[in-house]
Amino acid sequence: MIIVDTIQQLRSTLEPYRKQGQRVALVPTMGFLHEGHLSLVDEAKARAEIVVMSIFVNPTQFGPGEDFESYPRDLEKDQAQAMQRGVSILFAPSAKEMYPAQSLTTVSVSEVTDRLCGASRPGHFDGVATVVTKLFNIVQPDFACFGMKDAQQLAVIQRFVQDLNMSVEIIPCPIVREADGLALSSRNVYLNMEERSQAVVLNEALTLAEQALQTATNGEAVKEQVRSLIETKPLAKIDYVELLTYPSLEPIEQLETAMDCIVALAVRFGKTRLIDNRMITIKRGERHVSDNDER
Repeated sequence: MIIVDTIQQLRSTLEPYRKQGQRVALVPTMGFLHEGHLSLVDEAKARAEIVVMSIFVNPTQFGPGEDFESYPRDLEKDQAQAMQRGVSILFAPSAKEMYPAQSLTTVSVSEVTDRLCGASRPGHFDGVATVVTKLFNIVQPDFACFGMKDAQQLAVIQRFVQDLNMSVEIIPCPIVREADGLALSSRNVYLNMEERSQAVVLNEALTLAEQALQTATNGEAVKEQVRSLIETKPLAKIDYVELLTYPSLEPIEQLETAMDCIVALAVRFGKTRLIDNRMITIKRGERHVSDNDER
């Protein structure tokens, strides 16, 4: 595995592979890698000869009072895991390398950012869309792999790639969970023992929603069932429980005969804000859950 920390080094390293016609896949991360990140590497390796993983904690997507300074970091461990999993090139730039001067250009996506995390974290998705666009321009990948746990982020990226006619193919990848159902997240390390034990209610609530949607006709009633279950855990503080179309992320009031939807959650346990979701294709009389979970 080749490790680089400058844009010029990365471009120079990729050039001979491109001349040989080898395909390039990008796995963008903020580091502190877990099995969810590494599963993206597996998908990337299945599609391309060269896998570039970026590790960059992007300051522009963190708002005031959020955990940028304390966001977990362990580059040495990340390097070992990336090498073991088969990453070809690890790109670990500094903030100064990515933002050498005050940036006067921002990529902003409207409508799909109006709800969920976009509503409670103003400016967050401008930071995400801008840094991902920069990574696409730097790496020029054929494919880019993103986890479904950050479903709104994925929808935002899919939208600007479509709107800006980018040539990269976006590959959505399944959520990876612990044995008890908690979605893997770098922020799970913040949870104490009691918070961790109560956080499994998120997956339980999604399972409840999945079951309720088999027969429900009213979306608000399903959301209320989900809220009630989460609120049985005293440490849980709900940010949102939403039932939306996907990928347009429009509210659903009445469930139709056939539709694709996402049940999305954001809940705080102590100081830690966790997100989770499940995508469901509803067909009245039968119900199919899309393969976005590894169980």
